[in-house]
Formats: sequence, structure tokens, C-alpha cells
Amino acid sequence: MCIRDRPSGAAGAPAGPSGAPAEEKRRRPRLASAPTPYLRLLTVTQFAFNIGFYAVLPYLATHLGSGLGMAGWLVGLVLGLRTFSQQGLFVVGGALTDRYGPRPVVLAGCALRITGFGWLAVAGSTATVIAAVLLIGFAAALFSPAVESEAAREAVRHERDTGTPRAHVLALFSAAGQAGAFIGPLLGSLLLLLGGGFRAACLAGAAVFVGVLAGHARLMPRADPVRERKREQERERGGCRAQASDAVTRTAQRERASWRAVFTNRPFLLLCLAYSGYLVSYNQLYLSLPAEVERATGSGAALGWLFALSSLLVVVAQVPLTRFSAHRIAPRTALVTGLAVVAAGFAAVPLTPAGPGGLLPGAALVVLLTLGQMLLVPAARGLVPDLVEDRQLGLATGALSSVSGIAVLAGSAATGALLDAPAPVRWAVLAAVPLAGAALAFTLPVGRGGKDRGTRAVAG
Repeated sequence: MCIRDRPSGAAGAPAGPSGAPAEEKRRRPRLASAPTPYLRLLTVTQFAFNIGFYAVLPYLATHLGSGLGMAGWLVGLVLGLRTFSQQGLFVVGGALTDRYGPRPVVLAGCALRITGFGWLAVAGSTATVIAAVLLIGFAAALFSPAVESEAAREAVRHERDTGTPRAHVLALFSAAGQAGAFIGPLLGSLLLLLGGGFRAACLAGAAVFVGVLAGHARLMPRADPVRERKREQERERGGCRAQASDAVTRTAQRERASWRAVFTNRPFLLLCLAYSGYLVSYNQLYLSLPAEVERATGSGAALGWLFALSSLLVVVAQVPLTRFSAHRIAPRTALVTGLAVVAAGFAAVPLTPAGPGGLLPGAALVVLLTLGQMLLVPAARGLVPDLVEDRQLGLATGALSSVSGIAVLAGSAATGALLDAPAPVRWAVLAAVPLAGAALAFTLPVGRGGKDRGTRAVAG
């Protein structure tokens, strides 16, 4: 005879002072709108991730070329493999998060990142360098979708409990990442200036992830709320324990159904394409911007200052800008507006007079592209929970990056061919990319923002 577990919140559950069941009491809105401890953990995680990452990666190309004597094409291949093993495999990390929960995926990703950085510190041959770099990239493909999907899920829950727009929480998450991206290169530069070399930077990055691993092993919840709810629903339907083979079959069927649901979800795929337009444009900071700085000043020495300007803009302005937009415009509007601002950045390059040092056109591109990014990234991430089911959120978060990463690989080759084209043609084509993304974004559901507390958007 099969004995059913009593569902949480059923009759007979402990009641609070008002007589309401304990589960219902826990769901009452909080009076304070401050982020929960779990949200603070996820935000600090993003900050620490980027410190460890950017303490090493900006100096990898120089290490491979000057330190190990690799040819230029081989350096490019290694960097491309790192990008592919990270962005291209985000969907794998997302799917694993949906199946096993975020905790084991995050911990595994941290362990692989520590191993990869330690290996890269001592790698001396092409094969060992490629293996270490692939390990570093795959580590991010594991923990980033897990952390980002958890941040999105907690932001939605926090919005429901407190009324704080989810975009505000996601803006804090994004700003923390940018702060880490600003501090990380400074840490790496300091270690290089002190004579520690690239190996010291790798070991410092590994040490950061040791701290992240220890913090998450202690503080990250063990239970996955999505999987717990699914088990509870199965108990409510009165299902007894099935045989192991039947359970495996049902799990495989659910996974196939999740993949099919995500990749046949037209609004979500449109969001991926619109977001791809942004990422292809953002990649021009590493392709077209260096060419522009070289053309304007005769060297790339000023490039670092422009990158610092971008990071500082995000650190200083991300939260107030998102607070303003979250209470006044819907997520779709923020996404469309952000893409339009990015397009304006490319259009401004040939129109901006070359002022002090010839850097004004490049600075205009950086400022407008960064402002557009601050508008559209929280909005895009905030739209994902509206377009997919909660149990598919990890997979969808990973797919957003993977689809966009593939588009970047294809788009980089095409935009790289434009470097020899006349400037008006080059910048006009580059401006058309985010404009096309804005046109796609305009067809999406409005989403829930500060003015829109309606029901969940229906995915087609």
C-alpha cells in the first residue's frame, strides 16, 4: 500500500497567529524592499566571478604571443575556443541547472575554474594551453547560467513579494558584474607591475574562485524550489513510487519536452535574435573600436581608458538608470530603446568631430553603446521569465547566451570584413544591426515593468 505525503499547506498544517497555514504566512509580502540574503549572495557572486575572470583574461593574448611565442593565428584560435566553450555551451549549463538544481552546477563550475586557472598558470605547450582554456570556458558555461537563472527567478519572487521591479534587482546584479570587470584588470595589472607575471595573475584568479566555492558551499540553498514543487505536485496527484526505468523514461520525456518548448517558443527566439543584435554590436568594442582608436591616434594606448570609461559608467549609472526606467517604461520599451541608442552610437562615429587626441568619435561610441547596454540587458533578462515556464528558466537563460554567442561568431567574421570598407559604409552597416534587433524586439510581449503588473505573458 502506498502512503501519500501530505502536501505543504494542506489542511492540518501549522497555523500562524491569524489562523492562516504556515505556508500561506510565508508567502505574505515583505514590508521592506531590500534584496533578500540569497539575492545578495548571487550579486556578490557575480562581482567576484568577474574579478577572478578579468584578472587573467585581458592578459592572455600577450602571454600566448610574447610569453609562449605562439603565432598570431594560433592566439586567435585559442581565444576563439575559449569563447565557444563558454558562450556556445551556456545552454548545457542551463539544462543541467534545470535538472539538478543550481547548487551542484555552481559548485562544479567553480571547481573547474580553479583547476583551469591553476593549469593555465603552468601550461607551456599548445595542447595544455588549449585544454586549460577550454576548461576555463566550460566552467563559466556551467555556473553563469545557474547564477543568472537564479537571479532572474529570485528577482521575480522579490517583485511579487515587495513590489520592487525585477529590473531594479537585475540592474544591481549587472552593476556588480561591471564593478568586478573594472577591478579585475586592475588586480591583474598590479600583479604584473609587481613582477609576479601572468602566473601570479592566474593564481590570484584561482584564489578568488576558491573563496566563491567556499561561500557557496556554505550559503547556497541545497534544495531546488522548482524541483521540490514538481515533487509536491506528483504527490498531490496521488502517484506512488514508480519503477526506476519508468522514472528515467519520464525524466527524458520531460527534458525533451522542455527543449522542444524553448526552441519552438517564437517570442523567446525573437528575444534571442534581438539580443544577438546587441551582442554583435558589443563585440565591436574588441574589433571596430580598436581600429578606430588606431586610426585616430596612431596607437592603441588610449583603448584602456575607453574601456575604463565604459565600466565606470555602468558602475555609477546602472542602478539609477534602471530604477528610472523600471518604474516608467515596460521591459519591451526599454529593450527597443536600448538597441536604438546602441545604433546611435555607431551612427555618431562619422558625425562626431575628432576633438582632443582624436578620441571623441570613439568616446561617443563607448558612451552611447554603454547607455544602451544599461537599458536593454536588465530588460532582456527580465523578459525571459515572462516568455518561458519556470521549470525551463535555466535552459532558456543558457539558450539566450548560446544563440547570441553563435550569432557573434558569424557576425564577427562579417563585420571584420568591413574594416577595409569606407567609413560611412562601415558605420552605417554596423548601426543597422542593432536597429534590426530593435525591430524584432518591438514584436515581443510588453512584459511586466513598473507600470505593468498584469498577468504572465503568454508564450507562443
